Order: sequence, then structure tokens, then C-alpha cells
Amino acid sequence: MFIIVCFCVVNLSQQTEVLALNSFDTHNFVSDAVKNVAPAVVRIDTERLVERQQFDPTLLDPLLRDLLGEPGNTPDRERGQGSGVIIDTNGLVLTNAHVVERVDNVSVTLADGNILEGQVLGTDAVTDLALVKIDESTSSVFAPLGNSEDLEVGDWAIALGTPYGLEKTVTLGIVSSLHRDINSLGFSDKRLDLIQTDAAINPGNSGGPLINSKGEVIGINTLVRSGPGAGLGFAIPINLAKIVSDQLFENGEVIHPYLGVQLISLNPKIAKEYNKDPNSIVQLPERSGALIQSVIPNSPAEKAGLRRGDLVIAAENISIEEPKALLNEVEKAQIGKVFLLNVLRENKEIQVNIKPEALPGLT
Repeated sequence: MFIIVCFCVVNLSQQTEVLALNSFDTHNFVSDAVKNVAPAVVRIDTERLVERQQFDPTLLDPLLRDLLGEPGNTPDRERGQGSGVIIDTNGLVLTNAHVVERVDNVSVTLADGNILEGQVLGTDAVTDLALVKIDESTSSVFAPLGNSEDLEVGDWAIALGTPYGLEKTVTLGIVSSLHRDINSLGFSDKRLDLIQTDAAINPGNSGGPLINSKGEVIGINTLVRSGPGAGLGFAIPINLAKIVSDQLFENGEVIHPYLGVQLISLNPKIAKEYNKDPNSIVQLPERSGALIQSVIPNSPAEKAGLRRGDLVIAAENISIEEPKALLNEVEKAQIGKVFLLNVLRENKEIQVNIKPEALPGLT
């Protein structure tokens, strides 16, 4: 037994020594993955004109007049900066909507230092994605796109971009979580299930790619959590980004169906606790579903007769256990076409035919 143990230790030592020698001869998987994508990563600089705050000349102290200049209508230039990634040979750059929306000028700096004018083809605030066009003849490189549905928690995640203006920055981490609902992060106006990563993402990384160990883009970096819980980054799955970018390229916009209801999650435990309260206005059904908290006036929901307190338990014959599931089904719906809901109202199940409309107020 002693001889066998010693032999194993010596054998492992030899293997370790061989690995150590090999490590001097080759780079690791991170550098190989980065080489596959980095040439397609760009810096995006934006500029927009904003009206200068007006001052009453009669109230302006002479010292302030010297400091601020004469009151006038000259607009100020507001500058911003983010990242992006070239996704095909047509010079299409995928980035975040919040990087390029409502700007007057966009310049794109390629990995080789060449600076080009960018044209915003479209933005989608709901998914925080945008598409920018550059002259395709100036760059033949583009990043290979992966499949975000293949991701598993614990997979390697590599973030590329221009944080704080520092170009060609690479950070490494893992996929910390999948399908993280952006509403749980305080963004009620978005429809996104995000990739969560501990790879460092900072201001300026927005719009840059998150890649896997094979050098494929699996997500578009969108935000980082600051304050308590800092160190958590989030990216938009590339499969969703492909769908949105196609629509932006073809139509310049993305149409999102909506019903016009505010929802909260209900389950048997919550319902039982609520029903025990003698001051309860109504008795809630003790089952899971999406509970309608309010109905927006003149919305498709109001037109279809949905009410506060209705519990949606199915949509298009798909069981609904929580609001997120209902929103996913609504996103698949067609504008103006009947969308079937199964609703519990006063402990009776009814069917409601509702016609989704285009989500307003995005422009």
C-alpha cells in the first residue's frame, strides 16, 4: 500500500511538472477567446446638443457674467461614451439603446484606431438594444455569435469593452445566474431576462460583448449593480439581441405588444395570509397566478373588461404561475389578434378575449 501511494504522488508530480512546462509554451483559453472577438469590439462616442440654462441678465452678477458668459441661446454639447461590437460584414454594430438614443452625432472607433461616423438605424428602449451602421468597406472583421440558450451557471464569461474610456479592456468571471428578471433590479419599463456575471463591468462597458471560452458573443453588457451588492454585472442574452437587431435593421423599431395591466405574483401561501385579515376587501383564490393590481385606462385590458383583483391563470392555454410567465406569452402575441386569457374572478373561471396593442410611449 505504501509503495502504491508513493507511486501515485510521484506520478502526479510528473504530470504537474509537464503542465507547468507546457504553460510556458502556450497562452490560456482567455487570450485565445479574446483574439477571436477583440478586433470587432469598438468604442462609441456620442454628442448631443442641449439647451443652455437661461439666466435673467438683470440678476446676473458681473463676476458671474465673466464666468458664465453673456446670456444667450447657444446650446451646450453633452458627450457620452460606450462600447459596441460589429456583428456582420455589413458594418452593423450592436450596442445599448441608452448609449446612442436621442443623440445628434455618433463616432465609432475601430480596434485598429480608425474613427468612423456612425448612423443609428434604430433603438429599442424596452430591451435596451440599438443598431448602428458604419461604412462596411472600412472593416471586414466581425464577431462570431454564440447561443445563449446553451449557457450554464458556472461557465466562463469574459467581458470586453471600454470602461471609463480605457479601450481594449478585458475582464474575466463566470456566469453567476441565468434568466435574472430585470424588473427585480428596479427597471419596471424593461422586458429582459439577463445573464448575471461577476466579470467586472463598469461605466463605458455598456454595449460591449460578453463572450464564452470559445470566443463567441453570448451577451451584450448592459448594466452593473453599484452600492450594496456591487460587483454584479448583467448582460442581454445574444439570442434576444439577434431577434431585436434583425427587426431594427428591417424596420428601424421593435413593436412590443401590451395589455395594460399592472401585475403582482400570487401563490396559496400569500393568499391564505391575506384572507385571514378581517379587514380584507376581497377573498383571494388560494392558488398561483398573475394577480391584476390595476388596469390602465383606455388600454386593451380595460376594453376587454379585465378588473382589479382578477387572477390570470392561463394565456393561450399555457399555465401562468407568475407575472413573468404572462409577460413572456404577451411578448409572443400579435398586435390586434385575439389573445385568450383564463381568469379567476370571484372564484369562477372565465375566458377573456383581448387584443394586444403596440406598447405606447417608447419614442
